[in-house]
Amino acid sequence: MTAIDKVAWIKLENGKILSTRSHGKDVYYIPGGKREPGETDMDTLAREISEELTVIVRTDGATHVGTFEAQAHGHPTGTAVRMTCYSAEYQGTLTPSSEIAELIWLTYADRDRVSPVDQLIFDHLHQRSLLS
Repeated sequence: MTAIDKVAWIKLENGKILSTRSHGKDVYYIPGGKREPGETDMDTLAREISEELTVIVRTDGATHVGTFEAQAHGHPTGTAVRMTCYSAEYQGTLTPSSEIAELIWLTYADRDRVSPVDQLIFDHLHQRSLLS
């Protein structure tokens, strides 16, 4: 099985999770993206969130939330995505970049609107009473 290696930012506020939708996509995704060669988790997290949401993630205090794997949305069967998730504070104003069509705060009731790996993350957070 092929696996896509991604790092994601878990940002929760008032029982809701920050999610994004890229132009041309039909589901929401937790912000983050693919690791580039030689990058650490923190390098990837900082770069991706800066590119997508124009803020600076405070990687010095980042906390590992979990690593989740599922069928990659929009890819052939047998292609998995492995998402390593971190929570962290940030500096700046959340602003969607040109690649992001929409920034939204979702609850567990929105689980069917996100990718399969994000659904696992929603389950994990909901079971821990972090996602309403």
